Amino acid sequence: MRAKPFDELVEIMDRLREPGGCPWDQKQDLETFTPNIQEELDELIEAIGEGDPEHICEELGDVIFNLVFVARLAKEKGWFTMDDALSGIRDKIIRRHPHVFADGHCDTPEEVLAQWNRIKEDERNGTA
Repeated sequence: MRAKPFDELVEIMDRLREPGGCPWDQKQDLETFTPNIQEELDELIEAIGEGDPEHICEELGDVIFNLVFVARLAKEKGWFTMDDALSGIRDKIIRRHPHVFADGHCDTPEEVLAQWNRIKEDERNGTA
């Protein structure tokens, strides 16, 4: 069975960082890699402003690769894995959308934003 594109990207990142991989990629750490993340985000924002779907797609891919890179660096430090980050955001999105995934109710974007901010504040205060 063929791996899904995201899994393939993670495998590519692993190969780049492992022995026999890419010397440049192997040399990076969170501090040295941070400017790349900012550059790719800026390029994605620019592409969105241009409204060019192909350019947006390309830059989105670059941002995703940079996030995979950060997750690999964190894994190497023993901080967390990509699965941890993905599980965390999955849980957060479900928790902050009770109007979709539970018995909450919102009729307008403004109500959704207010609810999101209340839940976020409760999380910060440890009352969520």
